[in-house]
Amino acid sequence: MTDIAPLSARLSELSSARAGGARLREGVLTLVLDVSGLGEQARADLAALVEQEALKFEGVVQVRIAQTSEKPSMTIIAVASGKGGVGKSTLSANLAVALRRLGVRAGLVDADIYGPSQPRLLASEGQKPEAADKRMFPIIGAGGVPMLSMGHLVEPGQAIAWRGPMAGNALSQLVDAHWQGVNVLIVDMPPGTGDIQLSMVQKHKPAGAIIISTPQDLALIDATRAVSLFTQAGVPLIGLVENMAGYVCPHCGEISNPFGSGGAEAEAASIGAPFLGRIPLSIDIREASDAGQPPAAGSEAEAAPFMAVATQIKAWLERR
Repeated sequence: MTDIAPLSARLSELSSARAGGARLREGVLTLVLDVSGLGEQARADLAALVEQEALKFEGVVQVRIAQTSEKPSMTIIAVASGKGGVGKSTLSANLAVALRRLGVRAGLVDADIYGPSQPRLLASEGQKPEAADKRMFPIIGAGGVPMLSMGHLVEPGQAIAWRGPMAGNALSQLVDAHWQGVNVLIVDMPPGTGDIQLSMVQKHKPAGAIIISTPQDLALIDATRAVSLFTQAGVPLIGLVENMAGYVCPHCGEISNPFGSGGAEAEAASIGAPFLGRIPLSIDIREASDAGQPPAAGSEAEAAPFMAVATQIKAWLERR
């Protein structure tokens, strides 16, 4: 029997330990080649190189290569609310930017299938993702964030009139893309607790959820429903964020609270969840967001509230 240990060692060395399970019978070498994370051309090139090298060894007249790959492991974090208009998308975009500034390899999925806004927030409107093997490659948005949204697949202003299963399939295509280099995926969830939310928690199993709410009681009632959805699905609650928490008058500097103050923090305390911080009601945040210039990528003062929340999320990730 031919000793193929030297051949196996050479192939593993050549392919950076991607080749394994080599077996030689009657001149036919069969082996498994791990092509995880490689594009189509890179896979073909590696297989050709391994075959060429294997045929140099005595006794090998034919090479059969089985290619295998593992789905990249990512930590999915859902950013949700019980209702629309509370700043969830702005928080999601800026958290992705802030996490990348903290050294976390974060990406972003805009799961609001019917009302995608992330292309505007991260200055990637009009861009179309490329695809290979029936999977899309993310677009790089502002702040260097890899991202995908239904807004990249339909024309601006085009209505998306899909039933639940179609929307769920669209979400899967966004999540199951080629996210090489991304290990934390922020998912901007649509408002409410409907089909898309259920598809997300059942099929893609987020590692944790962040709930955002404005301070007033009406928003907190809906935020509590979002908390209940994730709790029932067994998704850990990372914490609550209070948005539109205070307005600083640009003329006199006085701080007012048109939506109240402290409601989300009090709710977090009542349910025993961490309170992650407050995002102020600011014309600067609104103008920068509309211009595709996420404040988290800006000056220290502009980025501060988002960086504070992102720092707590990074700590949560490290504890995991």
